[in-house]
Amino acid sequence: MQRIRMSLPYFKNYGWEAEVVTVAPIHSDLVKDERLIESIPTDIRIHEVKAFSKKWTSKIGLGSLALRSLWHYKKYVNKLLQTQNFDLIYFSTTQFPILILGAYWKKKFNIPYVIDMQDPWHSTYYEDKPKAERPPKYWFSYRLNKALEPVAMHKVDGLISVSQAYLDTLESRYPRLMHIPKKVITFGAFKQDFDLVKRNLEDFKLNFPIETTFFNFVYVGRGGHDMKDALHLLFTTFKRGLITDKEIFDKIRFHFIGTSYAPKGQGIKTIEPIAKQIGIDDYVFEQTDRIPFYENIFRLITADALMIIGSDDPQYTASKIYPYILAERPLLAFFHPKSSAAQIITDCGAGQVISLIEPKEQSTNKIYDYLVEASSGKLVSPNLNWKSFDKYTAENMCKNQCKLFNQVINNECS
Repeated sequence: MQRIRMSLPYFKNYGWEAEVVTVAPIHSDLVKDERLIESIPTDIRIHEVKAFSKKWTSKIGLGSLALRSLWHYKKYVNKLLQTQNFDLIYFSTTQFPILILGAYWKKKFNIPYVIDMQDPWHSTYYEDKPKAERPPKYWFSYRLNKALEPVAMHKVDGLISVSQAYLDTLESRYPRLMHIPKKVITFGAFKQDFDLVKRNLEDFKLNFPIETTFFNFVYVGRGGHDMKDALHLLFTTFKRGLITDKEIFDKIRFHFIGTSYAPKGQGIKTIEPIAKQIGIDDYVFEQTDRIPFYENIFRLITADALMIIGSDDPQYTASKIYPYILAERPLLAFFHPKSSAAQIITDCGAGQVISLIEPKEQSTNKIYDYLVEASSGKLVSPNLNWKSFDKYTAENMCKNQCKLFNQVINNECS
């Protein structure tokens, strides 16, 4: 959703007019932010489709919004394509089952389609992981994804991805993709969102305990077992600090907000248990409930410092890092050094990146020194390299999308 939202103000600049088809908000369990509509140009036509009630579909184990809305998408867009002329269908979503409709509409209406791969669809990442660390309903989703991905990929006309690794994986599975237009386009930075929050600071307030007598690190985003290595590295280093320099490290607190996608009140904590195991749970606060988008930004710009707990997966993408950079707060980030997120933070001088594959002692010393500086009040806001950052703006990313659209409709090969 964010990719499209941030692109809508710019499509016309590059020769494209967009109409959006989305599920009506009433059918989604996700936290909603009514202010988001303010960033969408008023002349954009938005179509809303229905979805089967989760109250009934969950009884047979089908709570997925994609599966609940698939038939409604097909029915609504069929009528749309019968009455209007469109040059291209663009899928930008992680509700992957919807993507199989691209092949159907291409056959029925002869309209090419492009898929934006924001995450891996059929992924083998968790195959060698313990069952306890796999996502809910993994057995079903793994097999469903394995069956549906080929349906969409065998007919797709163009691919956009946030990671070259995603494209490489798809090409290895479906060799025909080597000959269609493809482009790595990360998510864009949308400064207008920060301007909106700063204009309306009085409308926001902190709804979780942050004591100003402490130095507070804040992370806003999902948790998960794939982050345990980074968390263990951070927390064990902090524990060492409490033992060797308690007066300094006792001033630090860690806050993790919105760590679960589960409905409100039903999220399972994945971060506090690690802190408890290490013996620092008095210093770590986790709120599993998601919060509205602009409240996320408010928490970022009001934090003493920010942390991004990433993954040791080199395919880990940059979707979450732009708000952290635009917040212009001290930033400590944990990533595989080859991930796009690590490279962007480094290029822009936005913060300290801790490599999750370098020798542990080396990483620990960097974290230790950073925490000492934090608690001593020596951290300063980053001196961002805005020239390097320009290429990551939402407008530039939209421009790159439109270039690929043009390649598709002009039948240009990759």
